[in-house]
Amino acid sequence: MENFVNENFLEVKAKHSPIEVLQKWRNFCGVVKNPKRRFRFTANLSKRGEAAAMRKSNQEKLRIAVLVSKAAFHFMEGVPAGDYVVPEEVKAGGFEICADELGSIVEGHDVKKLKFHGGVDGIARKLLTCTTNGLTSDNELLNRRQEVFGINKFAEAQVRSFLVFVWEALQDMTLMILAVCAFVSLIVGIAMEGWPEGAHDGLGIVASILLVVFVTATSDYRQSLQFRDLDKEKKKISIQVTRNGYRQKMSIYDLLPGDVVHLSIGDQVPADGLFFSGFSVLIDESSLTGESEPVMVSTENPFLLSGTKVQDGSCKMMITTVGMRTQWGKLMATLSEGGDDETPLQVKLNGVATFIGKIGLAFAVVTFAVLVQGLFTRKLREGTHWSWSGDDALEMLEFFAIAVTIVVVAVPEGLPLAVTLSLAFAMKKMMNDKALVRHLAACETMGSATSICSDKTGTLTTNHMTVVKSCICMNVKDVDRQNTASSFSSGIPDSAVKLLLQSIFNNSGGEVVVNKEGKFEILGSPTEAALLEFGLFLGGDFQGERQTSKLIKVEPFNSTKKRMGVVLELPEGGLRAHTKGASEIILAACNKVINSNGEVVPLDEATNDHLNATINQFASEALRTLCLAYMELENGFSPNDSIPLSGYTCLGIVGIKDPVRPGVKESVAICRSAGITVRMVTGDNINTAKAIARECGILTDDGIAIEGPDFREKSQEELLKLIPKIQVMARSSPLDKHTLVKQLRTTFDEVVAVTGDGTNDAPALHEADIGLAMGIAGTEVAKESADVIILDDNFSTIVTVAKWGRSVYINIQKFVQFQLTVNVVALIVNFSSACLTGNAPLTAVQLLWVNMIMDTLGALALATEPPTDELMKRSPVGRRGNFISNVMWRNILGQSLYQFIVIWYLQVQGKTLFQLNGPDSDLILNTLIFNSFVFCQVFNEISSREMEKINVFKGILDNYVFVAVLSSTALFQILIIEYLGTYASTSPLTLSQWFFSVFIGFLGMPIAAALKMVPVSSS
Repeated sequence: MENFVNENFLEVKAKHSPIEVLQKWRNFCGVVKNPKRRFRFTANLSKRGEAAAMRKSNQEKLRIAVLVSKAAFHFMEGVPAGDYVVPEEVKAGGFEICADELGSIVEGHDVKKLKFHGGVDGIARKLLTCTTNGLTSDNELLNRRQEVFGINKFAEAQVRSFLVFVWEALQDMTLMILAVCAFVSLIVGIAMEGWPEGAHDGLGIVASILLVVFVTATSDYRQSLQFRDLDKEKKKISIQVTRNGYRQKMSIYDLLPGDVVHLSIGDQVPADGLFFSGFSVLIDESSLTGESEPVMVSTENPFLLSGTKVQDGSCKMMITTVGMRTQWGKLMATLSEGGDDETPLQVKLNGVATFIGKIGLAFAVVTFAVLVQGLFTRKLREGTHWSWSGDDALEMLEFFAIAVTIVVVAVPEGLPLAVTLSLAFAMKKMMNDKALVRHLAACETMGSATSICSDKTGTLTTNHMTVVKSCICMNVKDVDRQNTASSFSSGIPDSAVKLLLQSIFNNSGGEVVVNKEGKFEILGSPTEAALLEFGLFLGGDFQGERQTSKLIKVEPFNSTKKRMGVVLELPEGGLRAHTKGASEIILAACNKVINSNGEVVPLDEATNDHLNATINQFASEALRTLCLAYMELENGFSPNDSIPLSGYTCLGIVGIKDPVRPGVKESVAICRSAGITVRMVTGDNINTAKAIARECGILTDDGIAIEGPDFREKSQEELLKLIPKIQVMARSSPLDKHTLVKQLRTTFDEVVAVTGDGTNDAPALHEADIGLAMGIAGTEVAKESADVIILDDNFSTIVTVAKWGRSVYINIQKFVQFQLTVNVVALIVNFSSACLTGNAPLTAVQLLWVNMIMDTLGALALATEPPTDELMKRSPVGRRGNFISNVMWRNILGQSLYQFIVIWYLQVQGKTLFQLNGPDSDLILNTLIFNSFVFCQVFNEISSREMEKINVFKGILDNYVFVAVLSSTALFQILIIEYLGTYASTSPLTLSQWFFSVFIGFLGMPIAAALKMVPVSSS
């Protein structure tokens, strides 16, 4: 079986499996009992093909549109503008342009039409909006706008009702065959024995089918509701918008044409629109068109398309077209039908189900043949082989029903579905624990993780930053908020303070705005917020400083350059460049410094050493250091030029405190005890990184801390020795992180989880087995590349994800062990009995009930066990671990052997043991066998809670689902035996017979405990 599964079902990976591979395993599954149910949670490959075709079409459309718009620039002056008539319903709403016209301008990159309507300002007037203050919050006008232009939501697949799931459960081929059998049984039975006696067998099968269908449909419907809730969470995206003159966060689904949206690196463009101000904006359109080359957006090319990503720069845009009127809306509608990739475990268990199904089918055919042969032999012996009665027909029908039911029981259709059930349960619970799973496979892969590469800022630390130390004009000072700004500024020349405030407020990706309550609010990343807060503490005026100088050029911060720069046109004339970033990088770009007298002096070796020592001192105190510098641009500067990289004057150095999160040290210790190596990968100074890593317990005495530039220079041979010892990588670039992850995965065969928050982290998140994006600090690009979003940006949540991942893996193993035991016993009992005695002890109705116990109810009980702390004391499974382990085979075969011996003994010696005589003796004996078999499964279910530990009762009452399933199984079994005998072919049992049945089942528990003491090799 392992060879069959490994050969045909192991090519599917947790991420990025080719469509050919996904199609291949489907082909191997061949005929399945219920394709609608089996393949419900797998990718719709035809819809994916449609999405790919749509992307190709978009690419061609945009290519033509760009060529046309370029040509339009040359001929625009000579060509008269076309006439445009405003539709009456648009006029009635108070607007002067319709949605279709707006769509054709942006989607068609139509420069001519844009100019005809008066450019961005003209369209803003026609949309009754303002590029400065945005839309007003007048509800009546917003409603009218919504009616005319639509809402920013995409068409989604229709929510399926419970009845759809009932219908899909009825599509099971074996249940349909059994339904036909039941119908024939009813007709023949009533014709032979009349109503109601002749209808009992048929009605019993019908009732069993309906019970199976409704329990299955209920379970599937609950799963679909859980996935729907998770999908809603995945789609919660907020963006910065200006409305009523106030900048605020809004859901992208509330955006309307005319809204003013602020975009920065890593944001997803939320709707089609027009750029009207910003700097260095590069747009990645690959998600829409498949084209990897980024597009520069400016006033000459102002068209922004929904679904594209901001790769660099920042800007403001005005929304023009929303929702299903955009190409992205149409693409998303198709993509949503494509579904999520199936997980490797789902595919592997599909392989197991297929393999066992083939064996079950062979057994069913042989069983039917043996039973029919027994009937023919008996009729030949009696000399009645030429005369066939209705009873004979009913008996043949019963044989056929038993054969079909053996297929029902033998094919473990529930295996791949148990994975989905367990994953859905885990995803819902993880959502409560602040982890949003975007891809199903991430749940199970996280359980195998052997290495976590974590960011420092915001993950290991709180991301609440404040400037606590500074070195300005060579004076090192503590920043004490209890003192006044004047006392802090004493000793710092006024000219230096003025330059410092100019640098802080202009060279910033953040903003200080007045909110609706009239109070100052700082917007931007935690680092920017810390600097702006420091500027306000020094008595600066953000708006006043911004209005004094004119921004000529902005180069936003990114993790490759590790710096940000701006060029200002000063009010007195002249140009000045400001830069800030990683302290040692900016200091290395300086050749001058402001001394304690406020004079600009050359940066000599002694001063340079003093400043480097200050940086190291701040860093050793676990402070994040930033250096600020400026230069006068005397030779002129064009906005098309790059901001100079050297020749700066050092303004000062600030030390920013970002405390370690509570509980991180304990979480790192838990990871270590679980066999998971935690590495810190950060862009910060190496001394800062080492200090934080020691505080977190990541950096140990035998570990290595290395800087990205040094790591890059190492040869492959050196990396082989170095990587296992690396615990901290500082001043790393995104490429360093990607290289480390790739080496760990390929060379060292580790299962790697990686955290990331920036746009440049996307390659590493994509490369990793599990990409973990930060929910608060993370950009939309990082989140889209990730498999799990950590909603609270907390490292402890990552450990919780690992614990849930292990729980999913172990729970499915428990269920597989339980179900395969039932499969083996049910198959062998019915087959051997049919071959040796000519009849099967378990009827079709009884086997359907057993099937439900082991399938839907078994999955509910075992696949939804909550995780325990014990899980994090085991070694990780890793990449090469066998899913069906030797421990499981030991338990399956041992328990199967016990159950088979007991049931076979009852078949042979049951009548003698219980002194059964008379016409009902066979019925009572078969009832005893059925009852004992069911209670064997009930107690085996309890034993399956632990595969290696003897104490299986620990925490059993914490899982109310498990208790409810066991209780309802036992209760329904009593009803079947005592009250539904007419339909289930059972007879009421005496107290001693009940005690014996339950005791036989219970005896399986000490036998399971004894089996766990038998040592087996792990390989």
